[in-house]
Amino acid sequence: MEDRLFAALQIIHHEILLFAVIGLALGGLDDLAIDILFFLRRGWRAARSGRTGRMTMATLPPSPSPGRIAVFIPAWQESDVIGPMLRHALDRWNDEDYRVFVGVYPNDPATVAAIAPIAIDQPHIIIGMNDRPGPTTKADCLNILWRAMLDQERREQVRFKAVLLHDAEDVVHEDEIRLFDHMIDRFQLVQLPVLPLPGRGSWLARAVANHYCDEFAETNWPLAQL
Repeated sequence: MEDRLFAALQIIHHEILLFAVIGLALGGLDDLAIDILFFLRRGWRAARSGRTGRMTMATLPPSPSPGRIAVFIPAWQESDVIGPMLRHALDRWNDEDYRVFVGVYPNDPATVAAIAPIAIDQPHIIIGMNDRPGPTTKADCLNILWRAMLDQERREQVRFKAVLLHDAEDVVHEDEIRLFDHMIDRFQLVQLPVLPLPGRGSWLARAVANHYCDEFAETNWPLAQL
């Protein structure tokens, strides 16, 4: 009796192990596929760059169909950073064809006051005021900016080529408008690598910023190799 019970337990044990092995193998297939795609893509890029040379902004040709870029910036309680961000963008994108749409709320007068002096007599900056008090979802604020962009298209009789998303604390790059204008001809979605800046100010601000530096260093470098 005990021998038969032990034999039955052995059979059950083997069956459970078999299902576990099969489950682990199936669960690892997606990881294996990503690894294979990574090495194939990396090999293809290495072979291609070896033949043509690595593209730089100096060698990037202009877009065959240049167009105006809409930059969406949702802003809720961003009075401390939105002003310097917009001034930096205006300085860096001086000669580019773009419009910056900033989404604000009627119950956030500090952010509106930070934007207003910059937007006066500045056609590149357009304020989109939300009908409802904030905060709302980011998607809701982006919808306000989308409608503001459509209204601007009707006003200026110019169709925007693409929408570029930024946050109020971003430090923009001087070449990104030209790069997006070129790459959007080939791709429906373009995402550029983000460089995190080391923190300043209080220890908490530095800790948060440096935490993001670690995360970006761990995740964005492998993605850039794809």
